[in-house]
Amino acid sequence: MADGIVAQGVALSYGRNRIVEDLDLHIPPGRFTAILGANGCGKSTILRALAGLHRPDAGAILLDGADMGTLGARARARRIGLLAQSGAVPEGLTVEELARQGRYPHRSLLGGWSAADAAAVEAALQATATTALRARPLERLSGGQRQRAWVAMTLAQESDILLLDEPTTYLDLAHQADLLGLLRRLVEPGGRTVVAVLHDLIQAARHADHIVLLVGGRILAQGPPSRVLTPDALRAAFGIEVTILEDPETGGPLCLAHPPAAAGLASGGG
Repeated sequence: MADGIVAQGVALSYGRNRIVEDLDLHIPPGRFTAILGANGCGKSTILRALAGLHRPDAGAILLDGADMGTLGARARARRIGLLAQSGAVPEGLTVEELARQGRYPHRSLLGGWSAADAAAVEAALQATATTALRARPLERLSGGQRQRAWVAMTLAQESDILLLDEPTTYLDLAHQADLLGLLRRLVEPGGRTVVAVLHDLIQAARHADHIVLLVGGRILAQGPPSRVLTPDALRAAFGIEVTILEDPETGGPLCLAHPPAAAGLASGGG
């Protein structure tokens, strides 16, 4: 199996602010990796770097052994699809037109729209339950519908590696379950590589094969959910107390966070 994405001694900054330091990371090919950590710990920055969109200050990011910086944008896009946190789109752009944008890496400058392009877009719309929305402009959609349209564009790209930054944002519980179930199916058996920044510990433990837990721009722990999602690690990462139970469906860890005691109640004051 190919090496996949590997980060070696990577440092990442925005301006003079160092966000990530000394990152050594191997994304397991053909598996579902979840990146977890508190807000501001560098999750989105790392994801952009893994996509080749944020150049390291130090170290290297390799794709199948080749330095990511030596690959052109189109070559990277054929291998890696990135769903960033949704940005602005031109007014009037429809769901289907957005999904068609995902075919950009596979089309030549003079090439027309092919049957393969049409099939990929149709499959992406069906997978995200957006076929009925295909003619709707994005600005007329709810937040959850718009998020599913962005996911459809990423799926239409048909890249081997999918990087998704908080893909369940704005989705209700049913669509969160549908999307994470879809991502789970994409990696089985021996299919695509999926990397997702997630906030929900229960979802991460249930769907991911590999967890990367960050604190302050550094990796605190990485590995299978049962090894990474421990009370000590989660206390260090999030500053909360967590009880770990056995998930009755998967047998994996089920993380239940304890609500912090209110200061007044804890002290007995009014």
